[in-house]
Amino acid sequence: MYKEPIFLSPVYQKRIWGGQNLKKEFGYDIPFEQTGEAWVMSALENESNIVKNGPLANKTLLDLWENHSELFNKNNKNDSVYPLLVKILDANANLSVQVHPDDTYAREIEKVPYGKTECWYVLNAREDASIILGHHAQNREELDRMTKDGEWDKLLQTKKVNPGDFFYVPSGTIHAIGEGIMILEIQQSSDITYRVYDYDRTDDNGAKRELHLEKAKEVTTIPHKSSEFPRIRECVEGLTSDTLIKEKYFTVYHWILDGTVTHKLSADFLQVNVIKGEASIKVEDQSFAIQKGDNFIIPHSVQSFQLVGNAEFVVSHITE
Repeated sequence: MYKEPIFLSPVYQKRIWGGQNLKKEFGYDIPFEQTGEAWVMSALENESNIVKNGPLANKTLLDLWENHSELFNKNNKNDSVYPLLVKILDANANLSVQVHPDDTYAREIEKVPYGKTECWYVLNAREDASIILGHHAQNREELDRMTKDGEWDKLLQTKKVNPGDFFYVPSGTIHAIGEGIMILEIQQSSDITYRVYDYDRTDDNGAKRELHLEKAKEVTTIPHKSSEFPRIRECVEGLTSDTLIKEKYFTVYHWILDGTVTHKLSADFLQVNVIKGEASIKVEDQSFAIQKGDNFIIPHSVQSFQLVGNAEFVVSHITE
């Protein structure tokens, strides 16, 4: 049985709003001047991470999902597609205002398995940074009129953000990440985005990016519904664990390690993103050094593991 963490290499995405902060913050070898995203856990076709270590080295996460079901405790579950996608986003400029469909719309209209519900953990944010999360329209007629007339300041709800903030963004929520923010995003494994507004920006060829207003209005939740979850804290040995969210698609924790802790695996598998510090992870008689910027999966075949050091993690798994 496979008895070690599965370390993954990021997949990078060029974005009009990207920059160089993924290199500055995490030491990533980014390929673009405007690198906007590091997909650190992805099994989407042609965008899948490559395994860095062990006997599975150079295989893709997609290959593991399709051919090594024991690593994820798939058994007879109807999971044809790896269910989650984890990204780190560097918003060097404002992202477009957008919305994502739910599962039903995605399957019926886009012919893909999942819609897109997501959540954000704020890694860094400049002092005046803000996000768009929600809108003020009370009915579809009001949404139609305000988008047609370009009344964006009246329509969109904004929130100030600070490092360590966490936001839940269910499908149907109009949203945008603002300039000067770096987030870790955990979402359903889907890349469907309907742009509502893009600040009239142009690309390298002078063309405005496509908007998808009609589909966006079809899938937007009206009126907006706020979604907040209380943090639930548990302290065990050298680990402080905050449950940030437990909902239909994913459960997410923020871990602070200060010393040593032994953790028993209760989920099918764990996704682990190291966001600060250095530590080691021990599985039986093997020890692996980990540091800020590392991303790995604890497979189902690892019954328990030990963490030693001083570090912070965002940890996630599918909800049982």
